[in-house]
Amino acid sequence: MAEDIPLSKSGFERALRELVKETKANRENPGSYKCEGSQRCYGCMFTTDSVDCFNCTYCDACEQCSECTHCKGCVGCHECSYCVNSRNCSNSSYLIMSEDCSDCVFCFGCVGLSKKEFHILNQKFSRDEYFRKLEVLEKEFGLKRRR
Repeated sequence: MAEDIPLSKSGFERALRELVKETKANRENPGSYKCEGSQRCYGCMFTTDSVDCFNCTYCDACEQCSECTHCKGCVGCHECSYCVNSRNCSNSSYLIMSEDCSDCVFCFGCVGLSKKEFHILNQKFSRDEYFRKLEVLEKEFGLKRRR
């Protein structure tokens, strides 16, 4: 039989704090495969050194991401692929050091963009010019482009 739920505000808050503490202490990765060095990753495959991710594949050093693939160092990203050091982005690919972008492709150091491509610091470039500048920036920041 289930334990009684505390219905007083203080009792409920105390029980909630304890539940959060217990859950954070759990380092298991249920439903995951080859998920190494990760904590509380659910349904992830070949993901390393990540925390609190869901259904991610081939991600490394990510936190609180879901449905991502081949991302590295991302936080709070959802349905992204091949993103690096980006935060709070969704449904995007090939973002580097970008934040709060959605439905974007090939952006470097961009913030708050939606449905854009080939941007650096929120400025639009032709495809060719973007990749020329990207090559210089990747060298400057010590990044390797995934092919």
